[in-house]
Amino acid sequence: MRCWLAVLWLLASGSTLAVERVVSLAPSLSEIVVELGAADLLVGVLDAGERPPALQHLPSVGRYGQLDMERLLSLKPDLLLLWPGSVGPAQRDQLARLGIPTYVAEPHDFQQLIAQIAEIGERLGRPQAGRERAAQLSAQLAGLRRRYHREQPLPVFYQVWDQPLYTVGGQQIISDAMSVCGARNVFADLPLPAPQVSIESVLQRNPQAILATTQSQLDSWKAWPQIAAVAQGRLLLVLDKGLERPSGQMLAATGRLCELIAPER
Repeated sequence: MRCWLAVLWLLASGSTLAVERVVSLAPSLSEIVVELGAADLLVGVLDAGERPPALQHLPSVGRYGQLDMERLLSLKPDLLLLWPGSVGPAQRDQLARLGIPTYVAEPHDFQQLIAQIAEIGERLGRPQAGRERAAQLSAQLAGLRRRYHREQPLPVFYQVWDQPLYTVGGQQIISDAMSVCGARNVFADLPLPAPQVSIESVLQRNPQAILATTQSQLDSWKAWPQIAAVAQGRLLLVLDKGLERPSGQMLAATGRLCELIAPER
């Protein structure tokens, strides 16, 4: 709450930093720029999957984890938008030494994401767009929380990968997406964003629903019928890639996740 109030104070002060050449170093940040109607400011993007149509023409500054520093510098950016995990530690240090103004975004929950979208609007010189988008997303978030609230949250295991077995920790924004849907990440106590876990630990925590991104991953859990999720037939296939990109569209993706977890609501 304090973070959000501070952002509102900053926006109300009317202070803006005019930029003309922005490089986005994460697909989610590129999406935020498009959502704020500021795609015209982008001169380069880091690639990691399919681009929004509005950015198809832009030069690439590398791929996820492999930044082309020479290409980036040739674009003469006056602002970098950085997701820390998209660039390796050595190259992050190199960027810091270059002294290019940088906005770092790594939201751990939706309140932080919404605040950062407003802040990015400010940094791009589009404060009104940032305020409007933040207000829209705040209302959307509140509506989802009301609709899918449970007095006793549904214990859920979210599988990221199977060999080895990975999930999401409590500081990962997908964990907050599950809470919006009236669910509880059974590994929310783990601080790492993508911790490795064991089958035994999943059995011990006994989720009532299991989410995975492939059918084969879900089918493998049928070997353990003692898990409540298997016994109740709550093996849920998540095909929506929008949950992996924390931009404004992630709230719509969360709404679809809620429909999957709690179709009765």
